[in-house]
Order: sequence, then C-alpha cells, then structure tokens
Amino acid sequence: MADNPPTEHDIRLRRLKFRSWHRGIKEMDLILGHFADEIMTTLDTADLDDYERLIEIEDVTLYNWITGHEKAPAEFETPVFARIRSFQHLKAALWQQNG
Repeated sequence: MADNPPTEHDIRLRRLKFRSWHRGIKEMDLILGHFADEIMTTLDTADLDDYERLIEIEDVTLYNWITGHEKAPAEFETPVFARIRSFQHLKAALWQQNG
C-alpha cells in the first residue's frame, strides 16, 4: 500500500520547522524551534508567510527584537511575531520537560 505523498503545505512546514531548529545561536534554536513544534501547524498561509519573513532575519537582530532590546520595524510587528515574543510556547515546553 502506497502512502500519500506529502503536500506542498506539509513540505513547507517541515522545511520551516527544520530552519527553526537549525539557526545560528542556541537561544534562537530554542525560541523558534519550540514555536515551530507547538504553534506552526495552527498558522494559516498568511501567518506562515510572516513567519518565513521573520526567520530570514539575522539571529542577533531577531533575538533583540523578540527580547525587546531593540524595536522591530513596523512591517515585522505581526500577530505571529507577537506570539513568538510571548514565549508561551517555550514556557510550556520547558515546564513539561522539568515537571
């Protein structure tokens, strides 16, 4: 019995998840990797587009935006960015590992 081939959406999610976990600095791996694991499948196409634009940003710059050390440009202040910045996905993952 042949499995169904992955859809373009499935391939996109896998690619984004991989890129989220394989950044340049460990902090960004953790922030974006956990976000990808916990939240990404709930995002619609427009949110995935926003996420894809965000992960093109250099790690240090994106980290500074997320942590509030620098203000993100208005075009990146999206609902997806707000969800990433909330760290709720990361907190839940860390509590589950320690609990």
